[in-house]
Order: sequence, then C-alpha cells, then structure tokens
Amino acid sequence: MRLILMGPPGAGKGTQARYVADHFGIPAISTGDIFRANVSQGTALGKKAQEYMDAGEYVPDEITNLMVRARIDEPDAAPGFLLDGYPRTLAQVEELDGMIKHTGHVLDAVVVLVVDPDELVARLVQRAEVEGRADDTEDVIRRRQEVYAEQTEPLIGVYRGRGIVQEIDGIGEVTEVTERIFAALDVVPQS
Repeated sequence: MRLILMGPPGAGKGTQARYVADHFGIPAISTGDIFRANVSQGTALGKKAQEYMDAGEYVPDEITNLMVRARIDEPDAAPGFLLDGYPRTLAQVEELDGMIKHTGHVLDAVVVLVVDPDELVARLVQRAEVEGRADDTEDVIRRRQEVYAEQTEPLIGVYRGRGIVQEIDGIGEVTEVTERIFAALDVVPQS
C-alpha cells in the first residue's frame, strides 16, 4: 500500500501515521522527522532546514525531494510506504509521481485529516508546552496554517481529481480517528 497522509499541522498525522503504517506493515516516512533528525545532528542540511522551519516556512523542494527519493528507495519501502508531510507543493506532486512510476507502482490513497483551525492552534500550543518545542509559538503555528492553505490544500484537489482522496474527521480520541481511517482504507484496492 502506497499512501499519503495529509492535513494541516497539528491534525494528528504523526500519531496516525504510526498506527496506519503498522497496520499495513509499511514504513511511515515523515519529512518532519527527517528534518528534525538533521537539525539535532547539526548537519548542513539541518541548518538550512532549521532556518525555514523557524520562520514557519516549508523547506525548499530540491532538498526535500532528494531526501524523500532516497528514503522510498530503501528496501523496507519496496512493499509500500506512508508519506507524512510530503508532498506539500504541486511541484512535489509531480516529483512523487515520477518516483512512484519509476518503481512500477501507483499511489493507492491520500488520507486527509480534517480538523477545525482553532482546534489545531490549541493542540499545537499544548504540544509545544509539553514537548518544549520552541518552534511552536502561536504566531508560527498560524503562519504554518496560512502556508498550508496556500500551498498544500490545492494538492487535495489534484488527488481528488484522481479519485483517491479519503477525507477523515480528525476530531476525537486517537483510536476513533484510527478506526475511521482503517474503515476508509479497507475498501481501497492495493497496487
């Protein structure tokens, strides 16, 4: 199964990605985790990524595309994968199409978690306090929502046009949201 998990920052993508990936026996590939790992290790890529993340902006496509391509080419991703945080731009959609086509597969589904924007701000402010995330100030959170609306929401329309979008209510207990995702994906034919 080859999946994309989409939704605005704070919608619960990271949490749901683990459950969905485990369910299908595929790796969950999070660009956010890749970026944070590079930042914590002080790599040159991490330093560049940190500048963009601190401003609430997306890391440029050329850096992100290379990281994703390398990751989905790893052996554990051969039977499938779940992408969390990629693609975020129309150019990345085209890049991902090429990556998947190269393997002879297709994208099976795009799961979109739908959550009220004010609920998202509350979630992220709370997460910042609990996890000590300095990058999750209210101003940065609201800017991320603006960037998501401008750059990422249009991708949902592209995938909707392909007939592979599954919109899921992201409000509720984690297990309730997970059950909604499984119910939607159980009817999706796998490539």
